[in-house]
Amino acid sequence: MKRTIVVLLIAIALCSPLAAIAQEPQQIDTSMTIRQVIGALKAQHPGLAITGQALAHELELAVDVDKNTPLDELGVNQQQLEAQVAHLLGHEESGAQYLKYPLYVLLVMIAMAYLLKLGIPRNADPKQRRSYYPQWVYVAVLIFSVLVLGFALGKSPNPMEGAVKVFKSSVGLYESFWVKFGLASFFLALAIVANKAVCGWACPFGSLQELIYMLPLARKIKRRRMPFWLTNGLRVLLFVVFLLLLYGVIGRKGYVIYHKLNPFNLFNLDFSDMLIIGFAALYLVLSLFFYRPFCRLICPFGLISWVVERLSLTRVRIDFERCIDCRACEKACPLSAAKDRLDKRLLPADCFSCMRCLRVCPVDAIHYRPVWGPPSLPVESVHAVTAADSVDP
Repeated sequence: MKRTIVVLLIAIALCSPLAAIAQEPQQIDTSMTIRQVIGALKAQHPGLAITGQALAHELELAVDVDKNTPLDELGVNQQQLEAQVAHLLGHEESGAQYLKYPLYVLLVMIAMAYLLKLGIPRNADPKQRRSYYPQWVYVAVLIFSVLVLGFALGKSPNPMEGAVKVFKSSVGLYESFWVKFGLASFFLALAIVANKAVCGWACPFGSLQELIYMLPLARKIKRRRMPFWLTNGLRVLLFVVFLLLLYGVIGRKGYVIYHKLNPFNLFNLDFSDMLIIGFAALYLVLSLFFYRPFCRLICPFGLISWVVERLSLTRVRIDFERCIDCRACEKACPLSAAKDRLDKRLLPADCFSCMRCLRVCPVDAIHYRPVWGPPSLPVESVHAVTAADSVDP
């Protein structure tokens, strides 16, 4: 009986006006220091993992600024403070974000199963190779990625974020370096398992670009491919500038150049920064004419995963004993990935596992295979085709 009374008294106290006053969110203003603002935000939003350096960075202050000086003395006005606090609250972790991790794994596993086995018909005849890998499956996965991993579940986490945040945490913009390192490792592991299928099949913005590129428009322009040395050179240059700015070698330490170039805010319908929205729109327009412009020119994860692509466990492989050098795969590839592999270049262009090359080989010389096995399917499982079969009489 006594326990029941105590529980009732606690419940009444929590529901009382005094309790409501005690739980009223603390007003945040420029008379507070950075430490005080961070403390108030964390009290109100326990899932928000931010640091004083992160708030200083958002307020365009040096990340090592005195965190015990009132913000108004640092030249910060109330409107600026409220805008940046609202931006930081957009990074609060939620249950929906954790749902994205198994979905990324699921889509990569679907891609790998389809590329290795399910996309090839039984008793496949290489003469009918264009019937391999029906495109509707790929389109369905891309649409799911855009709608569910993008608009339904929001921008975070995503592969670009994984690449950037591990470096940001190293200068104190996030609380735990190892948590962000784990995020980056998660996406890189998916890239290693299935040759960047996380970029080609699962990344929501990559999927959106792919779907736009598939539209039957500007076909003559699409035949003209930007050289890999140019696209990758720009991507490398941007990444180097990012590191120099972030670590304060040039400019203000903690500045992240990718913030203004990040299109993933589109999935949160965040239109507060028109420059970010402008860049996102530019990427989508360019996708009508060029294959995945953001992935190839900007994305830091695209660059890093291109490097670790050498370690991919499953990938597109060419059987040079069967290959007749007809270059059909080169013509089908929207990049120079197939050409570079035909030419046996040490560092070929990115392969996004889009399957275009896998449909066109007249002599069954190109397959998606594990690295530890032969480059082609066993001869007895297909109708062997000779080089002479591919030549018109």
